Amino acid sequence: MMILITGPKHSGKTSAGRVLANLLGAGFTDLDELIERQTGKSPRTLYKEGPGVFRLAETQALASLLQKAGTMVVAAGGGLIDNPEALDLLRRPSGAAPVTVYLEVTAATAWERINAGELPPFLNTENPRETHAALHTRRGAAYREFAALTITAEGKTARDIGREIAARIGII
Repeated sequence: MMILITGPKHSGKTSAGRVLANLLGAGFTDLDELIERQTGKSPRTLYKEGPGVFRLAETQALASLLQKAGTMVVAAGGGLIDNPEALDLLRRPSGAAPVTVYLEVTAATAWERINAGELPPFLNTENPRETHAALHTRRGAAYREFAALTITAEGKTARDIGREIAARIGII
């Protein structure tokens, strides 16, 4: 069984995913880290080469994970919902369908966390905050529709989120 944790950049997907994997005694994979291992390039570098270049690498990395057996927790990149090919893989996997969890945080919280570091290439616009707000709203609606489970991550620790996911899935 795969539990795929989705949500905006810096919503706590990796931290909560590690906690959840530890609770379950399962493997954990950060999709962005897998992309880098498979391509030798960071997701940021691939995206700068072209969004299509990055999305192809993302789809290939996800496909490789869907071929694996056993219980695993996967933290996806924040823009997975904008990758139709990857979403098709998730809708029609060759094995059991993953349980998709959306970690929801406010646009203000996500912006505060993103703005604390180097802005990702897709926010290098005339008004990055406005671009982020529109993207956050659009992606949030799409993730809520796509995910089997939505968890409010606002103000919660990774441990709280991991335990809540496990409880709501009925694993603990």
